[in-house]
Amino acid sequence: MSRIGKIPLVAPKEVKISITPTTVNVEGQKGKLSLALPLGIKVEQGDKGVIVSRVNDTKQNKANHGTIRALLKNMIIGVTKGHAKDLEIQGIGFRAQVTGQKLGLSLGFSHPVEFIVPAGVKISSPKPTEIKLESADNILLGQIAAKIRGIKPPEPYKGKGIRYAGEIVKRKQGKSTTK
Repeated sequence: MSRIGKIPLVAPKEVKISITPTTVNVEGQKGKLSLALPLGIKVEQGDKGVIVSRVNDTKQNKANHGTIRALLKNMIIGVTKGHAKDLEIQGIGFRAQVTGQKLGLSLGFSHPVEFIVPAGVKISSPKPTEIKLESADNILLGQIAAKIRGIKPPEPYKGKGIRYAGEIVKRKQGKSTTK
């Protein structure tokens, strides 16, 4: 039995969870999320909360057991509190500007880069070198943050680029010109 998977999920009263044999829908004040269940995993509403179990002990079902429970927990947190990711931009003249759902980036390329953020993610730029992303869907939020970071990842020599807030970039020593 999975150690994480066997712990029942207790949802707050304002969260509505509807379970079908193939999907789980979670609805709260921040939005509505849905999760497709893989074969071999069952989700049931019990007296202690939502219980995730597996049909048999195949290797794939064991792997999915704890994962589905963790995804459901993230969905419950997302529809109640929401998830957030912060990105930092480092480099002289590098900046971000948000207009609606468009993120305009000036990153030292010969042209400005525009990134259109999907509807489920709220984006803001409190400072020209900071980007704040908020969403109820943790998976979508992580994918969007990774795509934005992938436009100009931090390089190891000067550390210029887009990084997650608090991310440590291992720096390399540059060329030495001693003769």
